[in-house]
Amino acid sequence: MLNGMKKQLMKEMQGRVKGETEGLKDEGRDTYDLASDERDREINFILNDREREKLLAIDEALQRIKEKSYGICESCEGEIQLGRLKVLPFTRLCVKCQEENEKESKRQKTLEDERGYRKLVVNDFEEEGF
Repeated sequence: MLNGMKKQLMKEMQGRVKGETEGLKDEGRDTYDLASDERDREINFILNDREREKLLAIDEALQRIKEKSYGICESCEGEIQLGRLKVLPFTRLCVKCQEENEKESKRQKTLEDERGYRKLVVNDFEEEGF
């Protein structure tokens, strides 16, 4: 299953790269066509970046299979439910730990946003001479 996903991702990425290079051959195009091509290249870059991350996660899952630690949560060391592994065969965390991880990430982002806002307010006061 993981090897099949890996092959499919690589095929999709190669197809996008091939499509980009073929699109560069067309000449005599107007500004709108060029802008559209640039937007498409940016989208493909983002997609390929996400797929590279997914490929890395798949490789890590294959390594865990070799090490006989596949299906074990890296956080709590509990068993990851089979249903979750079927949906996300490259997952590293059980549902509970994943939820906790996401909550913590959200808290960190909120704190960073608040710090940034406070910094802006302080800078505004300093610029106005307060």
